[in-house]
Amino acid sequence: MVDEKTRNAAHAALTGYLSAKKLRRTPERFAILDKVCEMSCHFDIDELYSAIEADGYHVSRATIYNTIDLLTDAAIVRCHRFGSNPAQYELTGISNHLHLICTQCGKVKEVKDPELAAFVDGRHYSAFHASYFRLYIHGTCAACTRRNRRKKKQ
Repeated sequence: MVDEKTRNAAHAALTGYLSAKKLRRTPERFAILDKVCEMSCHFDIDELYSAIEADGYHVSRATIYNTIDLLTDAAIVRCHRFGSNPAQYELTGISNHLHLICTQCGKVKEVKDPELAAFVDGRHYSAFHASYFRLYIHGTCAACTRRNRRKKKQ
């Protein structure tokens, strides 16, 4: 869940985007954005749909897909594709972090590495200004490593 400042910034970004594209400011779009702001980690469309339904607010899956595409285009939400799993989304206001992806079970863990973030932020590329970075590290999680050891012992 994000703070009120980040939520307001997301609302302002969506309002600006909709105005620039001459699109309607519908309550459904803002309800979906509010629910995205409440999500504490990566989420997929089904998780978002379930969370909205659990609040008693009904929108169609098509509206959610279209709004997520809109939020992604507006750079309010980032889309991640971790292996063969469904697309995962997260709010862009969250600080840069690494994604540790288990190649066996598909589990994704977010890790903040201030030293790496400072290194990347300190890099200057000619004629390019970086706004954020994504880093995916693929390997084997601790649970799968333990499972593999037990299988070898048998």
